[in-house]
Amino acid sequence: MAGTKVLVVDDSLTMRALISGALERIPGVEVVGMADGAAEARGLVESTRPDVMTLDVEMPGMSGLDYLAEIMDTKPMPVIMFSTRTQDGAAESIEALRLGAIDCFPKPRVAAPAELDAIIAKLAKRLKAAKKADLKPKSAPKSAKSPPIDWNGRLLLVGGDASNTKSIFDLFSGFPANCPPTVVVQHLGPGMVESMAEKLAEQCAAKVVVATDGVKPEQGTIYLAPHGDAHLVIDSWPNGTLRLLPKDPVAGERPSISLLFASAAKAAAANAVGVLLLDGNEDGAGGLRALNAAGGYAFAPAESGGGYTLTRGMVSQPVASDALVAGVMKMCSK
Repeated sequence: MAGTKVLVVDDSLTMRALISGALERIPGVEVVGMADGAAEARGLVESTRPDVMTLDVEMPGMSGLDYLAEIMDTKPMPVIMFSTRTQDGAAESIEALRLGAIDCFPKPRVAAPAELDAIIAKLAKRLKAAKKADLKPKSAPKSAKSPPIDWNGRLLLVGGDASNTKSIFDLFSGFPANCPPTVVVQHLGPGMVESMAEKLAEQCAAKVVVATDGVKPEQGTIYLAPHGDAHLVIDSWPNGTLRLLPKDPVAGERPSISLLFASAAKAAAANAVGVLLLDGNEDGAGGLRALNAAGGYAFAPAESGGGYTLTRGMVSQPVASDALVAGVMKMCSK
């Protein structure tokens, strides 16, 4: 199997060296070029044909965000962003993910390049998945906004990671203001969940908040799991509460999508609908199987690539990506 060719774009020579050095320590990865900005990167994209690009969010001249928007609008490719992790940086990182970047990593301090070691494993995992990414231009049709629903009492669970940010925006921006109570576990870096909630709230008809321990899920509200040392679960349904449990990671993740889905399978069974945006081999697959076995409804990426598969027990049916909002709302309506 051919290796992964990566183009590194950063205006700092030192940072280009640090990132390139980390990438070259990952088996099967080849750095095919380094660019100091968008202008040089455009030429190298044509000459080196990289599989993945790493891109600095903050660059003089054309910013990384503007260049990312250009890439996704003209010739989409997997892009991993590197950014500072200030509050403003977190907001910019969320915007990069919304535009279509598959992840955003914090920059290491120049004086301590060993900091990059902590993210090499995650970077390697992301690069492996990046070549399989199904990217489409921004002009691809979006899901239509759903009309108000006559809610049937079902709880909605959604799981994804940083690479699913654009899909989450597309999904929730199509929800009506009176959407079902929706609980979300998304794997994001420190300081990013709050920015995600703020950005989603700007574009969604429903209310978007970061979940707190003991809150009762209400119709018309989307609850995002906080980043930290606890899992988010539902203790009972109906009239249940969301709980934050300080337990060990599950499938390497905390909060865990699988644990959220499994708790809903136990608490709500047939009154739960799960939407897994990740590939089936990632965190969430086990929880989705538990939900399905309990009689709930489960949406997951189609194995054949493109779209989703809705399952309940032994019954399944395909759901196109642009029909996901309508499909979810149908499962949550009388």
